[in-house]
Amino acid sequence: MNNNESNSKPLPTAVSVLIVDDEPGMRSFLKKALSKKFALVEIASTIAEAEKLRSRGHFDLLIVDIRLPDRSGIEWHEALNEKERRSDIIFMTGYADMDVAIKALRAGASDFIMKPFHLEQMMTSVDRCIERRLLKRENFMLRRELSSGHSTTMIGNSDAMMEVKQVIERVAPTNAVVLIEGESGTGKELVARQLHQLSGRTGPFVPVNCGAIAPELLGSELFGHTAGAFTGAKGNREGLFNFATGGTIFLDEIGEMPMKMQTALLRVLEQKAIRPVGSEKEVAIDVRVVAATNRKLSEEVAEGNFRSDLYYRLNVLNILIPPLRTRPEDVIELTHHFTWQLARELGVKEVVWSHEDLLVLQQHEWPGNIRELRNMIERCILLGKPPAEYWKKSQETEVVTQAGYPLSWPLKEVEKQHVMSVVDAHNGNKSAAARDLGVSRKTLDRKYKEWFEIESDKED
Repeated sequence: MNNNESNSKPLPTAVSVLIVDDEPGMRSFLKKALSKKFALVEIASTIAEAEKLRSRGHFDLLIVDIRLPDRSGIEWHEALNEKERRSDIIFMTGYADMDVAIKALRAGASDFIMKPFHLEQMMTSVDRCIERRLLKRENFMLRRELSSGHSTTMIGNSDAMMEVKQVIERVAPTNAVVLIEGESGTGKELVARQLHQLSGRTGPFVPVNCGAIAPELLGSELFGHTAGAFTGAKGNREGLFNFATGGTIFLDEIGEMPMKMQTALLRVLEQKAIRPVGSEKEVAIDVRVVAATNRKLSEEVAEGNFRSDLYYRLNVLNILIPPLRTRPEDVIELTHHFTWQLARELGVKEVVWSHEDLLVLQQHEWPGNIRELRNMIERCILLGKPPAEYWKKSQETEVVTQAGYPLSWPLKEVEKQHVMSVVDAHNGNKSAAARDLGVSRKTLDRKYKEWFEIESDKED
């Protein structure tokens, strides 16, 4: 085998398997065969030994002999009945008993194999189980993606954006780590999604906001944990790196990552393996890492806030997203796109803005970048006011709102103006605004719906 063939050898699938059999020969035979395909394969001769291993880490698949020294495999209630730690199970037996087979399948077995068997028979059964397991992971991420409502369309034909698109097309097919830099609201996640879409990778795209997860929980979220790894960890749990198998994990706001986690991430990038919190075993992974930051990481390194070795490891390929104020020609295209998109989401007729409206939008500095523009368009549609009129009113009332609201305003109008101002301050992030306002996101959405319906009634 030449070096190129060796380097292109695929990593074992990020799947863990536990073989439980009291025959040493069978344990050795299966472990050797399965270790070629899967990242972690463990063996045990009794259910007691198996439970000790399960307490240290999650197993996707259990291959269990029914007749074991300490207990029957069918009576292994811990493996069969605990939903949080549920694994696929293939039972084996050397005794041709149809009643036992039926009992095993009713107990929750994925398959039942008679000994002696051909390896191909076992591998076919194993592959079916693993395909189901990976499909569940993919469906989980797809549901997460659909609920987020994210688009993968990149809008903008300015020279700066065309250069970004060209860089994406060049680096997407590689497996190299990519660092995306840019101000808040410039669309870094959209670039990451485009990288994944053009990469040809078949696994899911898994976004993670490193700044939105409590530092003490970030390791568990990324790498998973074992039962008892920390207070409240009742069962084993897979991390987001597991869910990203064969795909891309997007580490947004990487500059917010605690120093301890930076060390752990560096090891993952170098070893291409993860270790769940509380586990002694590493699991090989096949995941592309894309990171993003609105900070200048080189400055963070100089100030001692970010590891230099991790920075250089992340900065293999760099994509810099230009702020919206440097490409006013893209504002028109983005405005048309958001107007069409939001009209469909809100269930209203698409609005046609005047030349004056578009000129006003182009002249604005947009400190919140694309996110602020989208929020502005949404507010104009909800309030039924074109941008030029809305901006004029905002400028006239700016001094008033700084000192307080006019005494003639009813309480509902004060509430609406204050809520929208807080949402504006968060660049359209309603979840963050809801936290500052001390209400739930559902309450905020309900109020927006009420205000919109009132505006619609007035127009009718």
